[in-house]
Amino acid sequence: MSALSDQLVTFAILAYLVAMISHAVEYALGNARKVPAAAPARELVGAGVGGPGGTVEEPATPVTPAATRAGRSAARAALAGRIAAWITVLAAALHLGAVVTRGIAAERMPWGNMYEFVLTVTWIGAAAWLAVLWKQPSLRRLGLFLTLVMVLLLAFAELKLYVQVVPLMPALQSYWFIIHVSTIIFASGIFLLGVVPAVAYLMRAGWEQGKRSFPYTLARRLPAAAGLERLTFTLHAFAFPVFTFAVIAGAIWAEAAWGRAWGWDPKETWAFISWVVYAGYLHARATPSVKRNVATWISVVGFLTMLMNLFGVNFFFTGLHSYAGV
Repeated sequence: MSALSDQLVTFAILAYLVAMISHAVEYALGNARKVPAAAPARELVGAGVGGPGGTVEEPATPVTPAATRAGRSAARAALAGRIAAWITVLAAALHLGAVVTRGIAAERMPWGNMYEFVLTVTWIGAAAWLAVLWKQPSLRRLGLFLTLVMVLLLAFAELKLYVQVVPLMPALQSYWFIIHVSTIIFASGIFLLGVVPAVAYLMRAGWEQGKRSFPYTLARRLPAAAGLERLTFTLHAFAFPVFTFAVIAGAIWAEAAWGRAWGWDPKETWAFISWVVYAGYLHARATPSVKRNVATWISVVGFLTMLMNLFGVNFFFTGLHSYAGV
């Protein structure tokens, strides 16, 4: 089962890569300049003009080669986008298979080390993206950036974080392991997805304000900034209460395991920092005097603190939460 999980991760990475390429094709073909469609034939009514009915029919405007090419380009872009979406579904299914088989091989929930944590968080992000795409197909072009994130994080996990399946260490053998870690993973996966429209919004808003330098030029074919900003808020508003519960559950577990609910361990400290930053984002988003791009930047900073908590703390600090396995 462990070997099967490893193979499924590799196939999932390849599928996400193919989906990313298909999204890139859609993005590129969508850049073709739209050519106005040919005007339909019209009738002009005149008194005693023309034939028996007194009408003159104008000749239809001919379809130009440029219009034909633009139509074909748009059709190909739409096809590439649909293919990308279905391949993303396949990639997420392979990804889920990798998580499940890893858990079967370990005979526990597959969250015992940093590799397994990243594997599960990225799947939550991909599954949440498919749910968003099902509800709002107009956001499909964001898939280019989401699949890019999937490829990078899974490839990094495979190359730098991978460890063999081992039993869960005694300190983690508690029902609180399932409660605390599952909610942290779920919230982290939604935050992972949330940073994609946040960055896209910052680029698109700049483009709509007339900025034509890099990276704003990447956003000219993205959905409207207002929709991206609403999606960013919705995802963070959904994930934040779950993250809050996860932090509280961790404190209860710490009280039971170590005799204290909070000890400013590096992992606890950075979790608290992330909580404060995300709370600050939601507060700023609800404050009319704060500009939306300022609030969105706070959400991006929040995700950077989550990355620090995941990677930086495990690589550079030692504490009671040093279970990275790397």
